[in-house]
This record gives sequence, C-alpha cells and structure tokens, in this order.
Amino acid sequence: MHLQRFRWGFALLLFAFAWLPAGCGSRANYEQAAKKPAARPTIVFMTDFGTANDAVAICKAVIVGIVPEARIMDITHQVTPFSIGEGARFLAGVTPYYPSGTIFLVVVDPGVGTSRKAIVIRSKKGQFFVLPDNGLITPVADRDGVEAARQITNPAWMIGDKISSTFHGRDIFSPTAAHLAAGDDWTLVGPEAKDLVRLHPRTATVDQKGITAEVIALDDPFGSLVTDIQGEDFKKLGYTLGEKVPVKIDKKPYTIPYVKTFMDVPVGQPLLYIDSRGRVGIALNEQDFSKVNKVSPPAPVIIPRKGA
Repeated sequence: MHLQRFRWGFALLLFAFAWLPAGCGSRANYEQAAKKPAARPTIVFMTDFGTANDAVAICKAVIVGIVPEARIMDITHQVTPFSIGEGARFLAGVTPYYPSGTIFLVVVDPGVGTSRKAIVIRSKKGQFFVLPDNGLITPVADRDGVEAARQITNPAWMIGDKISSTFHGRDIFSPTAAHLAAGDDWTLVGPEAKDLVRLHPRTATVDQKGITAEVIALDDPFGSLVTDIQGEDFKKLGYTLGEKVPVKIDKKPYTIPYVKTFMDVPVGQPLLYIDSRGRVGIALNEQDFSKVNKVSPPAPVIIPRKGA
C-alpha cells in the first residue's frame, strides 16, 4: 500500500515539473542570468590630438585602467587643431544617435593649463559631457538643454597628485570619464559650475535680397563646402530642384544646379544640395570643389532670391 502511494506521488511530482516553464525557479536559471554581462558603459571620445602620436592611446589606457569593461568609441581625433567651433559642430552632430547615459569625452582645449574650468555636464537627455569650459557644449546645450554642470576639482577623480599643465586629456578628463563609466556619483566631482562659456558663431542672414552666409567647413576628404545656410532658409529663396542658382563664393560668381545628390550632375560638374545635416552644401561630383576652385573656410557666400 505504501509502495503504491509512493509511486502515485512520484508520478504526480513528475507531471507537475513537466508543466513548469523551462528553467522556472531553477538554480541553473538564476546562475545563467547572473552570468549575463551587464550593459557596458560607453565613452564616446573626440580630440584634436591627431593620430601621429601616442596621446589618444594614453588617454584610453587611463580609462581602461580605472574601468576595464568600458567601451570606448571614437568620433574623430582629427578636429582641426584648436578649432573649438568645429569640435562643437561634430559633437552636436553625433550626440542624437547615442542613448541616455552615454559619456562624451571631448578634448579640444587651446586653453589647457590656464584658469579655464574643466567641467562635467549632464544634459536634459541624460547624457554626460566631460570637457573644457570653452564653448564646446554650446550647440548641444541649446538643442537638448543642460540639467546641471559641475567643475572637476576632486583629486580622487584625477590621475594623481602631479597634474601636467599641458595634458589634461590624460590627467583630468579621461579619469573623470572613467569614473562616470564606473557608475560613481557624479556630484562628487566638484562644485556646481555656473556661467558656462558660450560660442557665438556667425549665422546666415536672410533678407529681401537673399542670403548672406559663409563657408564654415569642408566635408573632408571630399572637399565639398559646408555652409551655415539652413536648408529651410534656402528653400524660401524660391528655387526648385533642377534649377540653376547664381552663387557668389569668396566674391567669385558661379551658376550651380540645385539637385538632390551628386550623380544628378555629370562627373566634374558642380552642384548645390541640402546635406545630411540640413545645411546647404556645394560640391563637384567626384572631385574636390575646394582644391579645384581654391576655396577654403571661412569664405563669404551670397545667394540672391530667385529673380532678384
């Protein structure tokens, strides 16, 4: 009798386990979950250091020495030396494609070693920015808003007691980014930073005659001209796709077709188009407009209204 009851009980137990979800409540299931790697913190790095020296590699070594699991991604290390405006433009172009929590480490710092502040900023999108207070953050701050900003003064967030006067990328900015990636409380980095430095870039002027603007950069390595003309402002001038547009670039007149993309004109011919960031660009199909026409930024641009 007891043996029969045991057999029935064992059968019912097997039946119950057979209907449990796979792995439900099992130690193996919890162990498997514990072994899943946590999301790696992401540091997005940009400098004007170039790649012909060891500066970038040293900064990365400092980061992984503090937080080995950090994922470091590069925007570029070829920002035109000392060009804060260019660095700010690249930073603003990249940040929308990264999620909240991303740490942007940006070192374009002609004022290194002076009284300029080293800061950490948290945007209203929840992204962090570790950079000098020299205006690099301006376009991001204008678009996304700033939740808070702090000055980097805590020695525990720096590389050590001996801080170089010329390499804050290694000694201050990189270790601070690493501590953020490690999940340390960012309010410990230092006191609140106020009255942040702002850039005041020149912007295109639109009036009844047309647009007065400027070539602000080159789309390297292609040599296409990047202007400060917003596509929506250009469209107000009345030109439609396929029409030829009179343009003065650096006081030299051109007549350039307004098209969607490069292959809409023959190889070697000029085109005016709205680029991927919504600005007016001017290029030669499969050639370098800047070199062929000897144009380099900054250079004035004038486009009249249609029929003016």
